[in-house]
Amino acid sequence: MVLSFILLAVVVLFFINQLTYSLCAQRDIPEEQQPAVFRTINVLITILLISSYFEVLFT
Repeated sequence: MVLSFILLAVVVLFFINQLTYSLCAQRDIPEEQQPAVFRTINVLITILLISSYFEVLFT
């Protein structure tokens, strides 16, 4: 179960990063601010994935 969840988490992070790149391109976010946008979104998605893993694990 752990291996499948990790694989799913990597796929979700990859997909979210593609969507973030599309957002930055569509909204014309300056190059200087893009790393902060990616970092913020990746941290929040990682927190969401970890909390959902613990919810599944202990429920």
